[in-house]
Amino acid sequence: MASNSPPPRATSRPPRKRVRLLYEHRVSLYCFLVALPGLFVSVVLVWMQSWSVESRIALIALELFAWWLLALALQEQTTRPLQTLSNVIGALREEDYSFRARNAVAEDALGELSLEVNALADMLSDEKIRAIEATALLQRVVDEIDAPLFAFDPASILRLVNPAGEHLLRQSKMRMLGRSASDLSLQKCLAAENESLVELELKDSQARWLLRRSSFRQNGVPHTLVVLSDVSRALREEERRAWQRLIRVLGHELSNSLAPIKSIAGSLNSRVSATAMDNDVRRDLQHGLEIIEARSASLHRFLEAYRRLAQMPAPVLRDVELSKLVERVTGLETRIKVCVQPGPDIIFTADPDQIEQMLINLLRNATDAVLELSPSDSGSASEVDRKVGVRWDIDAADVNLLIEDNGPGLSNPANVFTPFYTTKPSGSGVGLVLSRQIAEAHGGRIEIANRNGSRGCLVRVVLPRAPHQQR
Repeated sequence: MASNSPPPRATSRPPRKRVRLLYEHRVSLYCFLVALPGLFVSVVLVWMQSWSVESRIALIALELFAWWLLALALQEQTTRPLQTLSNVIGALREEDYSFRARNAVAEDALGELSLEVNALADMLSDEKIRAIEATALLQRVVDEIDAPLFAFDPASILRLVNPAGEHLLRQSKMRMLGRSASDLSLQKCLAAENESLVELELKDSQARWLLRRSSFRQNGVPHTLVVLSDVSRALREEERRAWQRLIRVLGHELSNSLAPIKSIAGSLNSRVSATAMDNDVRRDLQHGLEIIEARSASLHRFLEAYRRLAQMPAPVLRDVELSKLVERVTGLETRIKVCVQPGPDIIFTADPDQIEQMLINLLRNATDAVLELSPSDSGSASEVDRKVGVRWDIDAADVNLLIEDNGPGLSNPANVFTPFYTTKPSGSGVGLVLSRQIAEAHGGRIEIANRNGSRGCLVRVVLPRAPHQQR
């Protein structure tokens, strides 16, 4: 009975791997094959001689030994330069450019190859040196840039920051690298439009920044480069000029009207006193005229204060001894005792009259704040509970003057430097604006914030120690 089962499949055999002799062995084999006809003829001729068998065998053995030595020498001369070139190229691949090929001479096939390999090594070495120097220069430029610079990877993780960025965030590079933009309060830098103004939610910072954002690749991974430029001072300067123009116009027009209003109100008040009329009517008229005269005088003083702000002269710089200046200013405040914590003896360059006026304004604000304390604020509104302190320190370039109080603190820190803004019933909103203008005219700055962990306000005045260090 015939079977219907399919025929067995032929088992597929893997292809045999071709055995290839090493290059050194091939050279030896070719040497043998080249010398084989000569050796054969030589052996035949020697054997045909009438010499003794021992002599003929010795001569043939000597020929074979000489051939073997020549074959080894040929193999050495053929393979050793190639091994040297291989080692040089391997070193180049590992970015080690100290190795060079030997016997690099012209008009020689192997020598020309060695010359080309050596030239390639020299070129790669020069390029590596230039790349290292360019990287070092770029790092130096990044470090010296006064604008904060940040680089983020696609996951918004910080990968690069310069010293200006460390100063802005008040953290070291080691603590910041590897953290996300949201953890560092920089998410606005990645979300806002390019070439736009942003206000970062940073501690003790009220600056406005011009955002510039671009892209680059590192190791094939796209990164986002963020550069921030502090335009707060430029914007404030433009704002100050606008206020100056407005104040000049308003001051001129209102002063021309307030002076006759005050004079007429005073004259009418005198005539009402001398005119016979009902006492109640006289009192009402006199009261109304007194209000007109008082408000006219108050408005005139208000305009004069802002006119002084708009016409502040440039500082006249000379050497100032900080300790004596602070002692003199604190002695002018008689409503409360100001605690002075002495700092290092320092003489810096400034306009003493303007700096004194600035400190008077800041100490007056601090004293006004602590005098607002009520028994409900601190348990008892005694003299001990009301504190205003002054201290200072120095660094390589700046003088840092700090004024702190234990008052109620700032209810609206964003508006402390806004002209015409004040929380005092009798305030004009000039003092802090004038103080900041004085500090910036000296190349410094003023920072105002609520104290951490306690009630009150901290004012930091930063002034350069010398004119050439003004920023």
